[in-house]
Amino acid sequence: MVTLAQPVRHASRRRPRNLWFERGMAILAATNLALVVFDLTYVNWRNFWLQGNIPLPFTTLDLHVPLPVIDCPDRSVPKGEPARTIKQSLITCLYDPVKGIEPHRDTQQYLGLVALLQEQVNQQGSQNGLRSPGVQATLKELQTLSRDMVETNPFAAVGKTGTLEKIKNRMREHIRETTKQRLSTRETFNLFWSNSFLTPTNWQQELNWFNEAIAPLVQTNYYRSIGENGEFTNNFWVLDAPFVLLFFVEFLARTYYISRRYPSLRWLDAMFWRWYDILLFLPFSLFVPVLALTRVIPTAIRLHQAWLIDLNEIQSHLRQGFVATIAEEVAEVVVVQVINQLQSAVQRGELSTWLKQTGQQRYVDLNNKNEIEAIAQHLIQLTVNDVFPQVRPNLEALIRHSIDSVLSQSPAYRGLQALPGIGAVPGQITERLVSELTQATYDTLKTSLNDPKLTQLSTELIQNFATTLLSEAEKQNTLPEIQTLLSDLLEEIKINYVQRVAIEDLDTVLEQTRQLQQLKQQE
Repeated sequence: MVTLAQPVRHASRRRPRNLWFERGMAILAATNLALVVFDLTYVNWRNFWLQGNIPLPFTTLDLHVPLPVIDCPDRSVPKGEPARTIKQSLITCLYDPVKGIEPHRDTQQYLGLVALLQEQVNQQGSQNGLRSPGVQATLKELQTLSRDMVETNPFAAVGKTGTLEKIKNRMREHIRETTKQRLSTRETFNLFWSNSFLTPTNWQQELNWFNEAIAPLVQTNYYRSIGENGEFTNNFWVLDAPFVLLFFVEFLARTYYISRRYPSLRWLDAMFWRWYDILLFLPFSLFVPVLALTRVIPTAIRLHQAWLIDLNEIQSHLRQGFVATIAEEVAEVVVVQVINQLQSAVQRGELSTWLKQTGQQRYVDLNNKNEIEAIAQHLIQLTVNDVFPQVRPNLEALIRHSIDSVLSQSPAYRGLQALPGIGAVPGQITERLVSELTQATYDTLKTSLNDPKLTQLSTELIQNFATTLLSEAEKQNTLPEIQTLLSDLLEEIKINYVQRVAIEDLDTVLEQTRQLQQLKQQE
C-alpha cells in the first residue's frame, strides 16, 4: 500500500532517475533568477554597465572593467532627422530598450557640441581656430547649454540630481585651482567656454580634462519613457514570459506524473506538495517585480535536488535554529499538557477504576499472548540459565560472609575453632552449607521454570494483592487522600520541570546534539 510518506522520502537528497532533465531545469531556473536580479539592479547599476567604472570607497578613483563597445543607434534622434550612432557598451545598447531608456537629447547635444568644438579647432589650427566665427558660435552655444543644464536640471527626471551636483562641484573646483577665483556655477561654465580661458597653449589640456572628469558624468544621464499606468516603462515581462510559460507547463506535467506514480495522491495534492515551484511561473514582472526574488527558493531546491549544490549543511543549521527558537515553548506545552491530563485522570477517580479492572479482569492482548507474563518468563529463564552461573561465586561469597558474621558472635563456635585438631572443621561445615544452599536455590529456580502450577500461583498472588490493596484502601478512606497527594505531586513536578526548562541552556543542548550527529556520521 502506498502512503504519503513515500513522496516525502522522494524529496530528500538522493540521486534522481532523470538527473540530466533535473539539471537542465535547475540551470534554467538559475538563469531566470539571474535575469531577475540583473533587471532589478540594472537601473541603479546602469553607470557601470555603460562605462565599466566601479567607484572605490573613500577615494576619488574608479576601478575600470573593460566592456565591449559597439556603434549603437542613437534613439534620441527626433523622427525625420538622419539616423546616427553613438559609441555605447553592448549591454546598455541591448537592454536600455527593455527599460524604455534612451540618451537624453539635451545632454547628448551638449556632448556633441564639445566634440564639434574639438573637430573645429583641429581642422583650423589652434592659433586661428579659436578665433574663427564657427568656434566662437560653438563656444557661445556651449555657454547657453551649460546655463540651461544648471537651471533646468535634466538629470532630475530619473533621480540623478546628485550627478549634476558632482559636475558643478568639479567645474568650480577646477576653475578655482586654475584661476584662483571663487565663482558661481554659471560663471565657471561661462569662463570655461570662453577664449579668455581656452588659449592656444592650454585648450587641448582643458578639453582632455573635460572629457575625463565631466563628460562621463554627463553621459550617464538618460531619458526614460513613462507608460500609460504612470510608471516608468518596464518591458521585462517580454523576457520573463517564456520562462513563466515553460515552468508552468513543466509544473503541470511534473505534478501529473507524481499523482500517477503515487495513486494515493490526487493531482491537487501533488501540486500542494510542489508548492514552491509556483513561484517560478507567477507573473511578478507585471505587478510587483521585486517579488520575483522569491524564486530563489525553488531555484535553490532544484539545484540541490539536481546535485549541483549541497544544502545539507544549511538545512542542518536552519533546523537547529528552528529548534532553538521553539524548543522551550514546545517542551513546556507538552509537559504541562501531559501532567494536566494525569491530574485530571487522578481527580476523576480513574486510578481506582483502573486498579479494579486490573484486579477483576484478565490482561487483554491483541496476539493471544500475555506480553507481561512472556517477558517475565524470558527474564527468569535468562537469569537462571545464563546470569546465575556467572554470579554464583559472588552469591556464595555473600552467603559465606553472612553465616560467618552470625556464627562468629556465638561463644561456642569460637571455642570450637580454638580446639586443636578440629579448628578447621567449622570452616569446612560453612563451606559445605554455602555450596548446598546455593545449589539448592539454583535447582529450585530451574525446576520452577517448567512448573505451570507455580506460574498460576504467582498470577493469583498478584491479582489478589491488587484487589486486597484496593479494598482495604477504600475501607480506610485512604484512596481519596492518595489521589490528592498524587495530584499535588504532579503539580510540583510540573512547576519544577517548567522552571528547569526555562533555565536550561539550549545552546549547550544543541552543541551536544551536533556532537552526537558528527559521531554518527563518522561511524
